[in-house]
Amino acid sequence: MTLQELESQQAQSLQEVAAANGAAELEQVRIKYLGRNGLLPAIVKQMKDVPKEDRPAFGKQTQAWRAALEQALAEKFAAAGGAQAQGPAFDCSLPGRWTRRGVQSPISRVIEETAAIFARLGFSVADGPDLETRFNNFTALNTPKHHPSMDASDTLWLNDDLLLRTQTSPVQIRTMLANQPPVRVICPGRTYRRDTTDATHSANFHQIEGLYVDTKPVSLADLKSTLAYFARQMMGSNIGVRFRPHFFPFTEPSVEVDFTCHVCGGKGCRVCKQSGWIEIAGAGMVDPRVFGFVGYDPAKVNGFAFGFGVERIAMIKYGIPDIRWLYENDVRFLEQVK
Repeated sequence: MTLQELESQQAQSLQEVAAANGAAELEQVRIKYLGRNGLLPAIVKQMKDVPKEDRPAFGKQTQAWRAALEQALAEKFAAAGGAQAQGPAFDCSLPGRWTRRGVQSPISRVIEETAAIFARLGFSVADGPDLETRFNNFTALNTPKHHPSMDASDTLWLNDDLLLRTQTSPVQIRTMLANQPPVRVICPGRTYRRDTTDATHSANFHQIEGLYVDTKPVSLADLKSTLAYFARQMMGSNIGVRFRPHFFPFTEPSVEVDFTCHVCGGKGCRVCKQSGWIEIAGAGMVDPRVFGFVGYDPAKVNGFAFGFGVERIAMIKYGIPDIRWLYENDVRFLEQVK
């Protein structure tokens, strides 16, 4: 393209801007000359084919054309907008268009409420990775090598040392390794087990564990009062709480904590396996051998630990009979329990 042809195209483009009627036609002119595949970008790409001695003048003329065209388009767009703006720009008589508000998952709600309840007792929130080591998930929790929980039929192993954590107890280990007593934390998070046996179990679930360690005396009575306070703050004053002797490798003595069944009210049904109770938490006084793994002196510190499933709390609190409903992403279900 020669300079004369370039000047001719410039004049043509300005005439088209002047002749355009309305914003739509102006936009077509803009796209034709300035769009990604427009004439001016194509001319710039062809600059390398222009003779070397003509390039300065050719480039100068191209830039002058772009500036003149952009100014002409801006002025014409402004004039077109001004003409349209003579009427009301916004019709205030139109009804409002309200967006639909989302609904928080019962799982997230229970975690937030639990954190708030334990915050009133002086507990802070600690977090850790889903991918854990054998030491943090089992060894430091005084789990013997032959314990069935370490079998591949129960635990999702990635190799001989790494696994998807089966509990949030490893966060307690990480917290104690990084801090000296007193330690008072809750550890909410996602956990994984090979368990889909019934309506109250899932291979992927959420757990909240708690740990209180101090150089001052801490007793089983402190543990029971803490969990009873949580139960009645979360579920209401009428909730039944039961403590049963049990065994866990990482606590001694140990207890199981049950709440009354939300479906049958304690009379017995398939959800509670006809017992009237649903197992909620495992708890107990921290075994002195666990303190040894994290570098604490068992003669100077003591404390308690507990852990419970978030989904089971949500099922009781909101009357959900099947844990799988929590993972089906059904908005109708979320609307019912909001």
